Amino acid sequence: MPLNHDRAPLRRKLREQRRAIPPAERIAAADQLAVHLLNLPFLPESGHVAGYWATDGEIGLHSFQIRLPPRLTYCLPVLHAGMLRFAPWRSGDALTTNQYGIPEPVLDTNALIDPKAMALVIVPLVGFDAQGNRLGMGGGWYDRSFAFRKNDPPPPWLVGVGFAAQEIESLDTASWDVRVDAVYTEQTILSQIPAIQR
Repeated sequence: MPLNHDRAPLRRKLREQRRAIPPAERIAAADQLAVHLLNLPFLPESGHVAGYWATDGEIGLHSFQIRLPPRLTYCLPVLHAGMLRFAPWRSGDALTTNQYGIPEPVLDTNALIDPKAMALVIVPLVGFDAQGNRLGMGGGWYDRSFAFRKNDPPPPWLVGVGFAAQEIESLDTASWDVRVDAVYTEQTILSQIPAIQR
């Protein structure tokens, strides 16, 4: 289904479909996604890797997080001054909730990590197409925070993730959209990079 200029109805439909995925399928999909992500051809050997706290039916990253190589530091996004910053987080570390009710690490703002300092960022998707165009929640947080990537090569690498059921025929793009380098699901790998060298 092609996307018209009003993204809200499509976003609602895809979020409902995502929330309807049964728990057993959700867990199995998250485990398979972790296998794919840990085999990324550009998985960094060290540095900061950003995930997210799965809400609203998003595909989980717990299996990916606990299997990260020890030289990679898992981080969660933190909303700060209209942009995303990142904070290292391990299970059991203190959390607070942001304005959307999403958990964030408790960390002094001076210690937050700038997007440009990340090695890899896993971006949650509401929808995507075979060309790697992405539909997010609509707040523009990732687009604003990674706008520099429109002109700069990676790192950070940006990988969009979701369930295979979230793929649609085509998505219109806007001038402010920041493309991801690849889209990974439990079933599909869509790379925008013809040849990737580690």
